[in-house]
Amino acid sequence: MNDEQDIIIEQDGNEELPKDERGGDTVSKLREKLRVAIEEKQKYLDGWQRDKAEFVNARKRDEEDKKNLIKFATSNLISELIPTLDAFDMAMANKEAWEKADKNWRTGVEYIYSQISNTLQNNGLTKIDPKGQVFDPTHHHSVAAVPVTEKDLDGKVIEVVAYGYTLNGKVLREPQVKVGEYKA
Repeated sequence: MNDEQDIIIEQDGNEELPKDERGGDTVSKLREKLRVAIEEKQKYLDGWQRDKAEFVNARKRDEEDKKNLIKFATSNLISELIPTLDAFDMAMANKEAWEKADKNWRTGVEYIYSQISNTLQNNGLTKIDPKGQVFDPTHHHSVAAVPVTEKDLDGKVIEVVAYGYTLNGKVLREPQVKVGEYKA
């Protein structure tokens, strides 16, 4: 039989407490069971709290991953549109040919370029234009060295051959540049 159901302890405390069959004190036995139960409860509570914290952290990581996925999901499409921006830049950079074109046609092309640029900027694309900056091989791709006569232009970006672009802070393409090289 179950000891817990068979033992009844008097509340007045004047009577002697019953002993179990082995001669041990019933209250001591119950206190030990209670101590074990409290330890188990604390162990389960700690485990539950740890699991809950891990779940909350996993949910936060999932939300962050979801945000990053959304943020960079368009990167392939945007990367494929960058050569189109390059074509617009090259067309408008040729001033002689550009000025010969009909003014209304130029206005239309500039409007289309502006729409594409604004849409890409609204989706996190940023143009990198390092002209005049000190050449940094970790951020720029040098395609040529250009002799310069001014010492302060030595090691600086003289011309941008192709602009670089970042998408939400991540570099999609480094700018291709020509770097000044001073020779005395």
